[in-house]
Amino acid sequence: MIIVLKPSATEEDIAHIVDRVTGVGLSPFVKRGTERTIIGVVGDERLLASVPVSAFSGVETALPILSPYKLVSREFKQEDTVIDVEGVVIGGNRLVVMAGPCSVETSDSLLSVAEHVKAAGARILRGGAFKPRTSPYAFQGLGMEGLEYLSRAKEKTGLPIITEVMDPRDIPTMVKHADILQIGARNMQNFRLLSEVGTCSKPVMLKRGLSATIKEFLLSAEYILAAGNHRVILCERGIRTFETATRNTLDLSAVPVLKSLSHLPVIVDPSHAVGKTALVAPMAKAAVAAGADGLMIEVHENPEEALCDGEQALLPKALTALMSELRQIAHAVGRDL
Repeated sequence: MIIVLKPSATEEDIAHIVDRVTGVGLSPFVKRGTERTIIGVVGDERLLASVPVSAFSGVETALPILSPYKLVSREFKQEDTVIDVEGVVIGGNRLVVMAGPCSVETSDSLLSVAEHVKAAGARILRGGAFKPRTSPYAFQGLGMEGLEYLSRAKEKTGLPIITEVMDPRDIPTMVKHADILQIGARNMQNFRLLSEVGTCSKPVMLKRGLSATIKEFLLSAEYILAAGNHRVILCERGIRTFETATRNTLDLSAVPVLKSLSHLPVIVDPSHAVGKTALVAPMAKAAVAAGADGLMIEVHENPEEALCDGEQALLPKALTALMSELRQIAHAVGRDL
């Protein structure tokens, strides 16, 4: 339910409503706008049957939220969510490119790539310290050592860091090194992990699951917001279909669909979606044209020697060329890069 308050509503009115809603076992979220303050109420709304919300002082109207995902919906918040990460704005008019290796391999190679992607115009460094792999025998990442390398690269370049968290037990350490916590596709419905990152102050980027519907994707994001963290970024990274020409099928229609249903920023990962270097640039450009708020792109200095997903990594010079093309497309759709 959304409780819309009158412009004349006082802080005492708001506190009284919050107390009554909390008292019946529901969770209120107060959003103060320029003209109106609203209170979003989540939980089993049947518990509100005994609470005469419309009769409370300061209440203009009470409206049900029809979508199953409450806090992430446009019904709860009409304006776009904008997230500031160390001075880098995600969800605003300027597109954000996150770039770097799939896996952190060595300190020197990571720093070299970081310097290249910064020079190309990328504003956030990506790199996996922990890597969920289909095979237990594949390279699983450097773990804590990789996090140290990421922190050193940030110190040298000033680029904020995004890296994947896989285990709730690692979160206290991860938040010391990462500026954005990434939840990978395989963990999109790891509800314990979602709830735990929901208690963090760090922004969270949630990737769409391999076979997840839009509804399932948004309900997973709801877990994070319901736990208290409203700084969530949605990432489309391709879904599993019958097609085998690409690693996954990049569902670019998800970008406008998500932006119509939710206020959260949406970025696209064309690297994991297509799995082939030659296809990354075309799909990155298409994502910008479709309205994405940013991109996540894999970059490696020597893809042939990469320990993870070298077949989809761009060379630094290829990223530089792509960024020039992306700027033209961004300007054509009224955005900056």
